[in-house]
Amino acid sequence: MIHVKVKLYATLKKYAPAGGASGTGFDMEIPDASTLQDLTVLLRMPEDEVRIAFVNGIIQDVRCQLNDNDEIGMFPPIGGG
Repeated sequence: MIHVKVKLYATLKKYAPAGGASGTGFDMEIPDASTLQDLTVLLRMPEDEVRIAFVNGIIQDVRCQLNDNDEIGMFPPIGGG
């Protein structure tokens, strides 16, 4: 298992586990060799709700493999008009 810190922004905050601190993120333990896509499944987030994901400050594809102590930020599509 590896440990990661996850921050969910805007409308994605609703997928934080119970007790997940809003705005500061939360820690998760996930299986070794997990990807960003695996993380979205674990958080029960619909795949189309994540527009941009950062790992350690760098935009990454959903196939990015996560490592111990990674910091992940996820953003939804931005609407406007």
